[in-house]
Amino acid sequence: MSFETAVERTLRFEGGYADDPHDPGGETNWGISKRSYPDLDIRRLTRDEAIAIYRRDYWDALKLDRIAPVLGAEVFDHAVNAGPAAAVELLQSALVRLGYPVAIDGRLGPATRKVLEDIEPVMAAALYRLERVRFYARLAERRASMRRYLVGWLRRALGD
Repeated sequence: MSFETAVERTLRFEGGYADDPHDPGGETNWGISKRSYPDLDIRRLTRDEAIAIYRRDYWDALKLDRIAPVLGAEVFDHAVNAGPAAAVELLQSALVRLGYPVAIDGRLGPATRKVLEDIEPVMAAALYRLERVRFYARLAERRASMRRYLVGWLRRALGD
């Protein structure tokens, strides 16, 4: 999946402007939060501006074009939802669960990239989706206020 395809998929889950008092990100627009971008006028953020941020701060920053497209799209979507470092840590956790010796450090460094060259991409993407389900279930278990989002998160993680 190219960035353009991945971002369109992600934007299906990231609508327009919202200021949900239960969302720890606070005010958001197209999934871009005031918490992460305090200097932006979130209310006036356009879809194209959000896409530019996603390209620069998520896709390009993680160099997702250097991993298998099917997996890159999954990591990108989780980075948008949970943050880039958390998305990479989740990927590394999945790899460790499979017995690969990578550090869980939130960086897509040479050791993690080497493993990703050797693993079957569709299998890796499927396992990553399962890790996302576990992540969201644990989050809802730990923080009762987050349970209201669980169904949407699960749909997102499973590609619905």
